[in-house]
Amino acid sequence: MGPGWGRDTPPGPGCQLCRPAGGYLAHSLAIMTDAAHLLTDVGSMSVSLFSLWVSARPPTKTMSFGWHRSETLGALASVLSIWVVTGALVYLAAARIISNDYEIEARAMLATSASAVGVNLVMAYILHQAPAVHGHGGYEQLESAGGCLPSHAPLPGSTSVRAAFVHVVGDLLQSFGVLVAATIIYFKPQCKIADPISTLFFSVFVLGSTLTILRDVFRVLMEGAPRGIQFDAVKEALLAVSGVRGTHDLHVWALTLSHPVVSVHVAVDASANPETVLREATSQLQSKFGFVSCTVQVERYQEEVLGCPHCQDPPS
Repeated sequence: MGPGWGRDTPPGPGCQLCRPAGGYLAHSLAIMTDAAHLLTDVGSMSVSLFSLWVSARPPTKTMSFGWHRSETLGALASVLSIWVVTGALVYLAAARIISNDYEIEARAMLATSASAVGVNLVMAYILHQAPAVHGHGGYEQLESAGGCLPSHAPLPGSTSVRAAFVHVVGDLLQSFGVLVAATIIYFKPQCKIADPISTLFFSVFVLGSTLTILRDVFRVLMEGAPRGIQFDAVKEALLAVSGVRGTHDLHVWALTLSHPVVSVHVAVDASANPETVLREATSQLQSKFGFVSCTVQVERYQEEVLGCPHCQDPPS
């Protein structure tokens, strides 16, 4: 922890844990949806921290790539928990709309939602002042890749702060929507249906916020190319290496979103120095794309490769 950690840490978690109690006292599903989102975030953070701890374990003969995928499995578990909690709240909201047998404590709902908006405003302001949100051009050293990456590359620290800021803004919008519903119910108690309706609306919002995570999890588990790394761009970088005539069996995947991996066969001229080609190709892969593991097999170029069905590039 760097200096200023205590000063810059948002006060949100401790303050916002009062939100479930406020939702219970107000008999408000909208606040409970907001609180469930918050508590699920806390649970997700715990799962993520545990996953990060597991992923730091060294590789073994059985787990030769290490335990990095535990982060991805932790993210999947977090998303599933969000779906379960949100599904239960959607069911309760639908039941309220059908039965119309419920009462809302508008004053408690208004006070709780207003405090939630205030806390989220403070958190958004603090995160907005973080240096990572105001990034500038330049280069950052990426030690694990053995090279330099442009500052627009997804570095762990800046990405996490930006993600936290976007997440807090989403929470702020949700809390503000609940505040609007609370205001309507406070001045017009007969419009209490605004509570379950806002619950349904924000449940869709919460589930929608998980789609990007699910897409990333699916991409990692299906050995897909990481976002931001194009197959053709990697091939062009390899073909630009002096002496390289062609490539085949190029595979780009990711152990996690921050651990891209590549393996490839490069065919070189008879006059090329294999060690020089290997060194330059590896350097290009690490410096341009940030691959943390590069497996490059150098072989002599043969015309027969052009007609080999197993050596062709995959379709788009």
